[in-house]
Amino acid sequence: MLEIHLRQKNNVVILDLAGRIDVDCANLVEITGQVLRDGYTDILCNFEDVQMIDYMGVSVIVIAYKEIINNQGRLKFANLPMHLLGVLAVSGMDKVIDICATEEAALNAFKEDKAIENIKKMQLRRRFKRLPVDLKIELKSNTLPGPVCLKVDILNISAIGAFIFGCDKFRLGDEVLLKMKLPPSTEEIELDATVVWIPDKAVQPHAYPGIGVEFRNLPTAKQQKLVEFIERNLSFMSSD
Repeated sequence: MLEIHLRQKNNVVILDLAGRIDVDCANLVEITGQVLRDGYTDILCNFEDVQMIDYMGVSVIVIAYKEIINNQGRLKFANLPMHLLGVLAVSGMDKVIDICATEEAALNAFKEDKAIENIKKMQLRRRFKRLPVDLKIELKSNTLPGPVCLKVDILNISAIGAFIFGCDKFRLGDEVLLKMKLPPSTEEIELDATVVWIPDKAVQPHAYPGIGVEFRNLPTAKQQKLVEFIERNLSFMSSD
């Protein structure tokens, strides 16, 4: 049984873990969920007293991670023994979760993340506006033969991303391809994107099934078309 003790520093909830992370550690998911419901979004797991992680334990970590990300939270690990680092490396989790050598380094990383995020938000608010729309698009995986969602709706769009309603075939981190037309143009454009948000059906039923995507590798010419489309339609809305 995994023992978990909670404490708090600088608005970061620290979970001191002790024991084994295996099929019997559902309490990790339960506790992270409760932490999120209590209003905390920065969670640090201290692995100093963890003895082992098996493949079922990795699955539990993935579930907890997805819950945190879906609630716009952050998860970091600290004090991992070398043999546990190997397990996470094999599973690929070291690529998606920030692993810090010490608790102090992790706490500092949370501060840096917030500072960078605030700067980015200020820049994006100045540069990009979001437009409510109702556009039919085709959405498919950019890396695999399937899945495909035909004639789903973009409900809002900016020059850096969009919210797409009517498709539940993708997961966080999936790379997708959008095919769409920006009226009045009849030219079809293709946009590469990454799934960065999935609404919780119980909490956000109005947005389910849907996904938030962030455009990636977006050529300047395509981004300019998006900006012009958004600015043109926003001006129409404001004049009505």
